[in-house]
Amino acid sequence: MILHKVRSYKSAETLKREDQLAWKIAAVATDPVPVEDAVVEMIGNRIIDNAAVAAASINRHPIVTARGQALGHSHSGGAGLGATLFGLPSSRRVSPEWAAWANGVAVRELDYHDTFLAADYSHPGDNIPPLLAVAQHCGLSGADLVRGLAAAYEVQVDLVKGICLHEHKIDHIAHLGPSAAAGIGAALNLPTEIVFQAVQQALHVTTTTRQSRKGEISSWKAFAPAFAGKMAIEAVDRVMRGEGAPSPAYEGEDGFIAWLLGGPSAEYQVPLPAPGEAKRAILETYTKAHSAEYQSQALIDLARRLGPKIGDLSQIRDVLIRTSHHTHYVIGSGANDPQKMDPKASRETLDHSIMYIFAVALEDGAWHHERSYAPERAARSETVALWHKIRTVEDPEWTSRYHAVDPAVKAFGGHVTVTLADGTVIEDEIAVADAHPLGAKPWQRADYVAKFRELTEGMVETAEQDRFLAAVDNLRHLTPGALAQLSFEIPPARLVAATAHGIFDWPVRGRSASPASLG
Repeated sequence: MILHKVRSYKSAETLKREDQLAWKIAAVATDPVPVEDAVVEMIGNRIIDNAAVAAASINRHPIVTARGQALGHSHSGGAGLGATLFGLPSSRRVSPEWAAWANGVAVRELDYHDTFLAADYSHPGDNIPPLLAVAQHCGLSGADLVRGLAAAYEVQVDLVKGICLHEHKIDHIAHLGPSAAAGIGAALNLPTEIVFQAVQQALHVTTTTRQSRKGEISSWKAFAPAFAGKMAIEAVDRVMRGEGAPSPAYEGEDGFIAWLLGGPSAEYQVPLPAPGEAKRAILETYTKAHSAEYQSQALIDLARRLGPKIGDLSQIRDVLIRTSHHTHYVIGSGANDPQKMDPKASRETLDHSIMYIFAVALEDGAWHHERSYAPERAARSETVALWHKIRTVEDPEWTSRYHAVDPAVKAFGGHVTVTLADGTVIEDEIAVADAHPLGAKPWQRADYVAKFRELTEGMVETAEQDRFLAAVDNLRHLTPGALAQLSFEIPPARLVAATAHGIFDWPVRGRSASPASLG
C-alpha cells in the first residue's frame, strides 16, 4: 500500500492531475490486477447478505415507495436492457439508476448488512446495488462485476481509513459516491480519465450533512446510500458522454477539504494499493449477525452473555458501558439525543440507541430485526425502566483500540459494569462481535446462507432461494447478460403494492386531480 498525502491547494498553486486523489483512486480502479479467490468468495457472501436483508425489508414503507418510484422508469430499450428490482420477475426491467435506487433502499433499510469502521463509518455493501444494476443493463459478465466490486470495496475502505467525515458533520455517503463511481468504471473497463472525472462528480453531488443520522432519524437514512449509488451511475454516464466535473474536487481552493473538512491547513493520508497490487480490502470488512448499528453488535453479544449471570434484571441499579468515542457520541449517552431514550422513537432512532439495544438484549437474550423494534416491545414498562439505567462514557483505551491499525488490537466493543441494588458488581467486556473475523464465531459462507434462508423464509420460494444461491456460487463464471440471476422473485401476492402516488406515476387521465385523491 502507498500512503498518499492529501491537502487543499490554492488555485495559483500547481497540482498535476496525476497527483490528485481522484486520479489516484481512478488509477487503482482501472489497474487490471487479477481478483483473488478469497475476494471472489467474500463478494459472493456479500451479494447473498444484501439479498437476505432486502427480502426481509421488501414490504416496509420506504422500499414500497422506492420501488414505486423505480417502476415509473420502466426500460423499454429492448430485450436484456435495463436492470432488475428485488422481488419482481427478471423480465420487469427499469432504468439502471432507478434499480440502484430501489434495491439500495431495500438493502439499507434494516441496517443489517456489512460494515467497515476506521477514521469514519461505512457500509461497503451499498456499492453492490449500483454496480449490479449497471452490469445487468450493460450485459456484463460475472467476472466484470467481480472486478468492479473489488475496486469499489477497495476505494471505500481506503477512503474510510484516511478521511474522517463525521467530525465535520458530513454524512459517510460522501465516500460512497466516489467508490461506486470507481467500481462502475472498473466493471466497464473505462479509461482512467473517465473514472477520474466521474469520481469527482460523484463526490461533489453526494456530500450531505449528518443530520440524517441525528435527532429524529427518518427513512432518509435508508434512502441516502441509494441516492449516492444513483448519482454515481449518472456521473459515470455523463462523463462517458464527454462532460467534466468540478476539479480538483478534493484539493481545490473552494473544494471538499478546504471548506467541508479540516480546512486549508488540514492534511489527510489515504492508503491505496500500489500499481499491480491486489485489491483485498473487502476482506477487512465484516457483516452483522444482528439488525442494528454496527457498534452495537459486540455489545448485543455481551448482553446475551451477561443476562444469565445477572439473573433478576429488576435488581439492576446501574449499567455503565465504557466504550469508544464513536460509540459514546453516535449511539450512546454522548449523543445527547433525548429521542434515544424515548419509547415512542422510530425504529431508525432505536437502532442508534445502545441504551435501548442493550436493555432489550439483556431481557430477551436475543435480537430480532422486527420483534426487537416493535412499538409494544419498546413500550414495556420494565424495559423502559432498565433502559434508563444504562449510560455510556468514552474510555480513551477503547477509543484508541477503535482507531488501531492492527486488526488484532482494533475493537468495537466495550467494558460493562452492572451494579445491583445490594451493591454487587458484575463486570465483563468484549472487543469484537462473535461474527467478526476475529470473533468467537467468524462467519463463513454457511452463515451467510443461513441468514439468507431465515430472512427469505415465507417470502421467497425454496426453489427460488436455491436458484439464487446457485447463481452466486457460479458468480465468476456467469456469462454476459446472465446477471439477472443475481436478483430474486417473490410471488406477487406476497408483495405490498403502493397506495400512495407521486410525480413519477401521476395518472395519464385525471391530471387535474389533487395528489390526495390519487391514493
